[in-house]
Amino acid sequence: MGNDVAALLLVLAAENAELREQLASAQDMLVETAIDAGNMHALVEAMRTERDAWQDEAERLRSQAMRRA
Repeated sequence: MGNDVAALLLVLAAENAELREQLASAQDMLVETAIDAGNMHALVEAMRTERDAWQDEAERLRSQAMRRA
């Protein structure tokens, strides 16, 4: 009976170690994904700012053209 318990504990310890490895890997991937998402968010915000500047410029030029007409 003692050998059975020892064998079971060994199997459980090995499975636990494997699961911990998988968890660590998943956590690393989540951190990388969060970093990528942050970078993409910054790029989107920069593009929106640039778009808004272009729209403002286009509106300014339209208003200028309307005044001249």
